[in-house]
Amino acid sequence: MSIEQHKAIVGRFFDEFNHAAVDELLVPEYVHHDPSLPPELLHGREAYKQVVSLFLTGFPDLKTTIDVIVAEGDMVACRWTFQGTQQGEMMGIPPTGKHVLGSGMSIQRIANGKIAEGWFNFDTLGMLQQLGVIPAPGEAAA
Repeated sequence: MSIEQHKAIVGRFFDEFNHAAVDELLVPEYVHHDPSLPPELLHGREAYKQVVSLFLTGFPDLKTTIDVIVAEGDMVACRWTFQGTQQGEMMGIPPTGKHVLGSGMSIQRIANGKIAEGWFNFDTLGMLQQLGVIPAPGEAAA
């Protein structure tokens, strides 16, 4: 596959971000690297569907936009922006009705036309501050 095809696969992953896209675009033995998630959500496509559910339950209007995408060989790197309104529980946080806007970076490894592995890091602290769960610098704790 070409580098442009690899970038298109990752682009679809972010554009669609749902269970059907996970089934189609990730290998069954997908490995997810994300320091903000518990170990049981890091191995396997089925486990990653729980991550998708976690975010889509909390933010049903979640939208992710790729700001920069570059690729070399079988690796695709992205800087992206996410936004959504917390309308459902997420990570034990009851719905706040607050809109969040944040950013993240990821690298995905493509194997045989599917995403085999992904390394993710996003502004979890900023998201939690926007939700009012953690005070922002200069704010008093609730």
